[in-house]
Amino acid sequence: MQIQELLKSLGAQGSLRFPDFEEIRKYIHSLSTSSLIGLGAFATLTAYWLATRPRPIRAPCDLEHQSVPVQGDPSCRRSALLKDETLLDFYYKDTKTAYEMFQRGLRISGEGPCLGFRKPKGPYEWISYKEVSDQAEFFGSGLLHRGCLPSPDQFIGIFAQNRPEWVVAELACYTYSMAVVPLYDTLGEEAMVHILNIAEISMVICDKPEKAGTLLANVEKSLTPGLKTIILMNSCDAALLERGRNCGVEILQFRDIMEQGRQNHKAPVPPRPEDLAVVCFTSGTTGKPKGAMITHGNIASNTSSVIKILEGSFVIRQEDVTISYLPLAHMFERMIQVSMFCHGARVGFYQGDIQLLMDDIKTLKPTFFPVVPRLLNRIYDKILGSFASPLRRAVLQYAVRWKQAELSSGIVRNNSFWDLLLFNRIQASLGGNLRFILTASAPISPSVLTFLRAVLGCLIFEGYGQTECTAGCTFSMPGDWTAGHVGAPLPCALVKVVDIEEMNYLASNGEGEICIKGPSVFQGYLKDAEKTSEALDSQGWLHTGDVGKWLPNGALKIIDRKKHMFKLSQGEYIAPEKIENVYLRSAALLQVFVHGDSLQSHLIGIVVPDPEVFTGWAQEKGIVGSYDELCRNQEVKKAILEDMTRLGKEAGLKSFEQVKDLYVHPEMFSIFNGLLTPTMKARRADIRKRFQGQISRLYSKSAF
Repeated sequence: MQIQELLKSLGAQGSLRFPDFEEIRKYIHSLSTSSLIGLGAFATLTAYWLATRPRPIRAPCDLEHQSVPVQGDPSCRRSALLKDETLLDFYYKDTKTAYEMFQRGLRISGEGPCLGFRKPKGPYEWISYKEVSDQAEFFGSGLLHRGCLPSPDQFIGIFAQNRPEWVVAELACYTYSMAVVPLYDTLGEEAMVHILNIAEISMVICDKPEKAGTLLANVEKSLTPGLKTIILMNSCDAALLERGRNCGVEILQFRDIMEQGRQNHKAPVPPRPEDLAVVCFTSGTTGKPKGAMITHGNIASNTSSVIKILEGSFVIRQEDVTISYLPLAHMFERMIQVSMFCHGARVGFYQGDIQLLMDDIKTLKPTFFPVVPRLLNRIYDKILGSFASPLRRAVLQYAVRWKQAELSSGIVRNNSFWDLLLFNRIQASLGGNLRFILTASAPISPSVLTFLRAVLGCLIFEGYGQTECTAGCTFSMPGDWTAGHVGAPLPCALVKVVDIEEMNYLASNGEGEICIKGPSVFQGYLKDAEKTSEALDSQGWLHTGDVGKWLPNGALKIIDRKKHMFKLSQGEYIAPEKIENVYLRSAALLQVFVHGDSLQSHLIGIVVPDPEVFTGWAQEKGIVGSYDELCRNQEVKKAILEDMTRLGKEAGLKSFEQVKDLYVHPEMFSIFNGLLTPTMKARRADIRKRFQGQISRLYSKSAF
């Protein structure tokens, strides 16, 4: 009745008026205690809902038009975030080089934490921005004291796992305009010798004595006569020092160089944007590594473009922290770190053992997690494995669909009912604080990406690029949570597709080889004009070798690969990586290699089952045995081939694109057995060579 009376009082001759304060006060005083409690509870709940209700992420542009045709040509596009066709060189006016980006972070954070490390089972210990800056100046001054020149022509090799000294050494080089040449753990002798000689590296900074021993072995065999100095982060014994003296190589300690620099300090000699920062040798799936020359301007434009695209959805804060475990020898990890340093944020290093990575993550509690698709696939498999029973799996599927419905509305959160009931425990296994995940370096399954966006309750973006464009050229647009594409061009890049007539990809249909142009494109390959002219055309376009397709919304989809094409005997062109990506959707398989050549009329495959699910998968088919036994079982092989054929048909593979026979191999392709590059790509020539016997037998069997 009281509510009715209030409503009645609002009416004045048939029209509503807003009550004045005195009327409201009298009305509240007239309420009973129980009514007041109810009204208070209602007001509290309303306020709570208003404060905590999920809000969709605001897209920075029209998601139906994420890129814009350049000069009216729909095959060539730029970011819709740009006002015109002027590409982005830098985001902040005072950050035009990698050195300046760190200096900005130093001004923001000062004595705040910068680089973190931990001892086994211990907490993370932190080195401040001021300490890192001082150490870099001292170490750089020490290098100058040892005869290095403050010039981009001075190349310094770094041969180490991710750790604080890596960053200090890199920043020391930038502080005095020197260039860094990272060396991989798994390059192999021939590639290592090639890099040291072509870059004329006289000084290498190492982490462990074992690596110093590897370098000395090449000098002892007269393979790298130019190497004169090795600087060790870890201590070494007298025998190694003596071995170095015997072959003319001086072995020094990292801390001693820093102390020499402290006593002989030199003023910084900052680089210019056009100066060389890094010579990043691509591992390559065939042939010798090529040294991509990356300038400070390349780094600034690429990093700035990611900052620009995320400015409304993920602003890096001083409190943010990322886990560093992807190799610093690759540009992807380096760009992540530069982005963090630019905002005074933190970088915590893993202990160096990938088996301890999850423990490091739980301890560090990162907010930003860069990943490769392979790791996301493992997380996906683990989650599904933990919901094995039909009931639990049904609940999981319902919860994921519910969260995906929110995603389709632009809502990303980790505090829904289903998060509290199911997903918070999974999120806690990754530290519980994740705000942002970035996946790159290889395609990721759309179903895996969509599933993890729902389950992990944080922003997950996908990028595409390569070393030659510094890192990325396209990036998921905030607010677009669809999968199956790699986003729109970054503000630093023009992206176009060009005809590949022999594969029937035509730019007029929005399909073709992906080409990139802009301030993030590299300067060419070190001392290799022939390879440079193959990659960069006369107009400055970088030809990637990847095949893409423009989607109606202006996003780019990777659909094929040009570089590893071959013909079958009947003249049909084959793009093996496209076929491999289809077959990798088989739950039983971890790795797939598709082979064929111009003397054969059909394809064969080498497959490696997933050890974690293979025995269970076979058991569902009524076949029981150990992992190794199942790999040799002909019935299992037949079942795998049938599953692959089914997936191929569903994906629209033509008959000649389907594998007709296969060999089931029990051992994973890896960096350590020489079958994968350090960026986890197949070394196709090495795989063919390794399995030549099996390939020959498969073809000879089909000849009868």
